[in-house]
Amino acid sequence: MVLSGGNFSKHLSVLGKMNREWDKINRQTLKRAIQGLYESKLVDIKEDENGNTRMVLSYEGKQKILSYKVDELKISVPKKWDKKWRLVIFDIPEKFKQGREALRMQLKNLGFHQLQKSILIFPYDCRNEVEFLIELYSLRPYVRYAVVESIDNELHLKDLFRI
Repeated sequence: MVLSGGNFSKHLSVLGKMNREWDKINRQTLKRAIQGLYESKLVDIKEDENGNTRMVLSYEGKQKILSYKVDELKISVPKKWDKKWRLVIFDIPEKFKQGREALRMQLKNLGFHQLQKSILIFPYDCRNEVEFLIELYSLRPYVRYAVVESIDNELHLKDLFRI
């Protein structure tokens, strides 16, 4: 990068401000914070071939971030219904009960209607949101997503979803 004229003095000014701010950071506090992240197993310490050390999110850290994103999850509702139903069907073993209950709760929070204990229905495209939840709770082998054109209690469902 070539610095010229007035830009050079701006860059020096920014660098000077950064150095002053860096000096204000209590090094001991920073060290404790980094150590806490490492001990919580939210980050891993990696060293590259040049000997530079960097912190990266661990699997647990990525899961934690995903769990925060789930609170923001919403399904967009189109202006016109495509007259298809989305079914989420699952048979999740008891040893994954916590994930099963979390999935069921999240689907209900998104507006799904429970047809049976392990079958929920929704009238709009939601494949991406369902895929996200399946990955979040590591339930891929146990969950199916289907799109169907008709169901015998459609009038009741249309009423429930105000279609």
